[in-house]
Amino acid sequence: MERVFGITDPISEEPARLDDLFTTETMGLSEAARPQLIRLHDGDRFDLRIEPVRKRLDDAELRMLGYNGSIPGPTLHVDEGSEITVQVTNDGDVEATVHWHGLRLENRYDGVPHETQAPIPIGGTFTYKVQFPDAGFYWYHPHIREDFGLEMGLYGTIIVEPADPSYWPAVDRQLSITLDDLLVEEGRVAPFRRSGPNYTAMGRFGNVMLINGEPIFSGEAAVGEVVRLYLVNTANTRIFNFAVSGARMKLVGGDSGRYEHETFVDEVMLAPSERAVVDALFDTPGEARLEHLTPDHVYDLGAFSVAGSSSGDAAGSFEELRVDPQLTAEHQSIDRDIERAPDKVLAFVASMPLLYGDDRAPATSYACPMHPDVTSTEPGTCPKCGMQLLPVRSEEETPTSYACPMHPEVTSSEPGTCPKCGMKLVPADTLPTTEPKPSEDAIHHEHQEHEQNDGLEWEDLMPDINRASEPSNMRWMLIDRESGAENGAITWAFTVGDRVKIRLVNEMESDHPMHHPFHVHGAGRFLVLSREGVPESNLVWKDTVLVPAGRTVDVLLDVSNPGLWMAHCHIAEHAQSGMMFSFNVSRRDSAEVTR
Repeated sequence: MERVFGITDPISEEPARLDDLFTTETMGLSEAARPQLIRLHDGDRFDLRIEPVRKRLDDAELRMLGYNGSIPGPTLHVDEGSEITVQVTNDGDVEATVHWHGLRLENRYDGVPHETQAPIPIGGTFTYKVQFPDAGFYWYHPHIREDFGLEMGLYGTIIVEPADPSYWPAVDRQLSITLDDLLVEEGRVAPFRRSGPNYTAMGRFGNVMLINGEPIFSGEAAVGEVVRLYLVNTANTRIFNFAVSGARMKLVGGDSGRYEHETFVDEVMLAPSERAVVDALFDTPGEARLEHLTPDHVYDLGAFSVAGSSSGDAAGSFEELRVDPQLTAEHQSIDRDIERAPDKVLAFVASMPLLYGDDRAPATSYACPMHPDVTSTEPGTCPKCGMQLLPVRSEEETPTSYACPMHPEVTSSEPGTCPKCGMKLVPADTLPTTEPKPSEDAIHHEHQEHEQNDGLEWEDLMPDINRASEPSNMRWMLIDRESGAENGAITWAFTVGDRVKIRLVNEMESDHPMHHPFHVHGAGRFLVLSREGVPESNLVWKDTVLVPAGRTVDVLLDVSNPGLWMAHCHIAEHAQSGMMFSFNVSRRDSAEVTR
């Protein structure tokens, strides 16, 4: 018998329809395999299949989805400048596409449904030509019901080997690492509705941490060995702050290639879809623990067992901090861009009827503004003067106490905003009583008490409200400040060769100020010019940037690839609820190029 896991909306207490829920049945499914490393060369062909799998995590047996039967999917190891053919077969639970995240490939293979391709039906196939113009670390994932597909395990990584053998520092070996979390309830993945996403207020935070698809990483390293860690955050919404306790880390690369300056670091913060390339020197025998560090908790992700002695020689050059000459030249050329006005200003704004309702109370009757004795229970016009009747609002009882939905200990006798997170206070008697819980993997040697002044949400601090949120009661908006257009109504247009300065403003005057990782598809790549007006000191080419609540980030988009390209928040539930738009890039006129 098929198992379906019913849910109840904790705000309205209305049960979800069972036929609107994706199945959780595991009977007859193959067990999820370990991901493979696939070496591919120019002209090679590769088959990629989306299929349900059975995944065991501790005592739970979960129905999930995998690429080629594994979570994560295969790591594709390819060469800079190469092209491969990937035939995707969709045997999953919903229509699909595959988005090749971060790659400046031909537009028709970008994987955006209804814009660059038709969705792949269940049982159908689609063939992608995937080009790799840039060295670095990339990944692939769905772009239909991304909230569902990512959570269920549909993600895989791509290592693009540079044509220049001296591009990266010397290492002894390399590993691809995915950082993720999963929400498990009553032995199943927390339910998804076929009709659309939920958890749209903050995104779906998990209670089980996953590293390379497993709750705990287990690896081995030799004393003196240098291992390159290709890191990517594949979570729906959680920010990861990754560290290796017991090893030394050198940050050498980001989203699309190497940093201007290599730097020694203690930790690396990654928003959803961001990548980092870190070289780790294991110089001490024992255990080197992999950790996710938040202001309040330390999450244990596993460990390398460090013993023996390395036969490699990469440690001899580990102390060297190299400089990228191309990015140094870019840095010298962008002074004018840092100072000039932006070409575009994009604001991030939330409207939250779930908590705050409509701007005005409902009308109980209508009256004429000139003849207030003329009233009606319906809209209409005044029979005396012809003026339109105006709504008369009902008198509502004034609350005596207000509280923050995220920090219920913050209370006030007057309306206002929370000093910790900026959210509007709501009547205290409307808040759920459920206390937020840290994820199960948290080690409770607490850091000092965290005040939410970094503009980041590390945990789900209002779980009942978040669970009840959906596109109908939680609106996330990207707003073009020049035109006022929102989300899909934005009509930006650029030309290959343009360098567009975009100011990203995460508004505090918003029902729910929250961080957003802003991602631009393969129209080009961008440099972060400044954060809060402070010029960026260490450049790296990026396709995703984290914009904390109340902050402003300026980026310079180097437009290089014609087509129709998407830009969106990479919190999966935000994107799926409409926080996205597409823009056109045209080819530059050949006559203009040859002048």
